[in-house]
Parts: sequence; structure tokens; C-alpha cells
Amino acid sequence: MILRMTNSPPNNLPATNCNGWIVLDKPVGISSAKAVAFVRKAFKGIKTGHAGTLDPLASGVLPIALGEATKTISYVMTAQKSYEFSLVWGAETQTDDTEGDITRSSDFRPSEADILAALPAFTGLIQQIPPDYSAVKVAGRRAYAVARTADKNNQEGSVKLALSARDIQIDSFQLLSCDAESARFHVVCGKGAYIRSLARDLGRALGTAAHVTALRRLSVGKFNVSSAISLDLLEKVGHGPSAHSYITSILTVLDDIPAVALNEVQARKLRFGQTVLLTDTQASPIAFLRQQDDREAFIAVFDNQPVALVTLDGMQISPIRVLNL
Repeated sequence: MILRMTNSPPNNLPATNCNGWIVLDKPVGISSAKAVAFVRKAFKGIKTGHAGTLDPLASGVLPIALGEATKTISYVMTAQKSYEFSLVWGAETQTDDTEGDITRSSDFRPSEADILAALPAFTGLIQQIPPDYSAVKVAGRRAYAVARTADKNNQEGSVKLALSARDIQIDSFQLLSCDAESARFHVVCGKGAYIRSLARDLGRALGTAAHVTALRRLSVGKFNVSSAISLDLLEKVGHGPSAHSYITSILTVLDDIPAVALNEVQARKLRFGQTVLLTDTQASPIAFLRQQDDREAFIAVFDNQPVALVTLDGMQISPIRVLNL
């Protein structure tokens, strides 16, 4: 038997269950790491992790996994994201936002028609070079750490890191408003896209220079800013039971992954990390799905509760991540 987890349980979990997601509306001015530390403290030191870093100058959706949900972070990292951002024309900076020093200037200002004509070249599968100040790894170190070291040792400006271009997916790039000096956009994109680089490259394509002045993430996969909780509200509810009412089900990020229903004996074996032999009825549907789209992971479920993320090998499933719920 195979099913799809399309009907999640209610978002509000019992106060005793800290396995799930906090959808935080991160404010401007703090790092993602600091936001995660705040949530960890609010939930008494439970294991936490976040999906998709937001720069200190950016605000919006920061999904934070609690407890066993940390085992599902990779399924959020690859999710589609959406943003609104503003830029100003006329200057590039070290960081491609307002934090860095100006590195290049231009007196040219594009018209609305110019901007609209340039946007199609930035949609679909495109190549993008990440910002020097980004979390991309360079010889085992984060690019921002390398760039900061270079800046300290070079009084005349940042040493270029020569980061490699990589493929990213931009599903939608829309102009929301503009004037002579600035413009505002809405972007829907895939994993690994840097909005700061998008603004920089758009400026160059238009024969000018540009950097981001405001950035807000509106969604990450199924997590939306409309249902996000602010740090202020989280601080008000404090360490009490009401804080748990803001935990979103762990199944939210697993809704689209096919699931195979187990019996009690199979579920017990899987929870102990053992390989489980499936019946023909159980194995055939997921084997077919794997042939269709090269799917690697499935959810093993018992009594409507996820037991583990698993892989299929012939008639057997093996646990990738056991979920101790």
C-alpha cells in the first residue's frame, strides 16, 4: 500500500511535542544564527537548526527546525523561495548591499522600459556568481571569511575571490515599481540563488551599477510569511505552554514525498535501524515511482505517523533517518 502525505495533521501540536517547525519572521538587524539561538532558548535548549540563511539586513521567513524536525532540514533547503527586494542604481558595493563600501559607480539610470526589456534574460535556468560576502565555501572556508581577511590585509579594497558561476533557477522576476533612482522587484527562485547577485547583475546588464537596499523573504516551500511568528511575540509567550502552539507539524515539509504503510512489526524493526522486507503490495508502487522520477527517498508510516525516511533496494527498505516521534 502506498499513500501521499497530502493531508497534514493540524499545525498546532500538543505542548509535550517539540518536534516540528517554528516559522520565524526574522527581523532586520540580527543574524540567522542569533535568531536560532533565541528560539532554542525559548524551547529550553532543544536541538535546533534553520533552513536557508538570511543576511542580517534581510527580514522574513526563516524556518527553524526543532527536535526530530532537524532530520528533515534538507527537504526545506531545496524548496522554492520567494522574495521582495529594493535596489538603487548608480553604485556597486563590496557586499552587493548597503553594508559594503562602494566599489564602482555609474551615472546612467535605466528607464522602466529598459528594466522590463532586461528581465527575461534573468528568468529560467541562468548562471550566477555568488557575492564575495556569501556562505559559499572557498577551499574549505566560507567566502565571507576569506573576503573579510582579504579586506583587512588590503587597504585599497577587497581582493576578488573569483568565485565560480553556477546554475540557478529563477521562476519569476517581476518589476513592482520604479523611479529614477531605485526599483522594487518580486522574485520566485530555486535553491542557491542570491538576490544580491541578481541585483548586481541586472545593474551591469543595464549598463549601470546597482545594490540591494532592502530584502524580505516571503516564503520557503510551504512556509509563508503570513503564518510566521515574530521574535517579539515569541518573547511574550516565553517558556510557557503557549509557545508550543506555534510549532508547525514535521509533516509539513514531507507532504509531497510518497509514503509506504508498515505494520507494527515492520515499524519496530525500522525504528531500531534495521532493514525491512516489504510485501509485493507494499513494494510495487514505490518501485514504480522510483523508475518514473529517480526518486531516492520515501516515508515509512505506521498508524498515520512517520517512522523514518527510507530508501528502497529491491523488496527491502533501509532507514536514512529514523524519526523518534
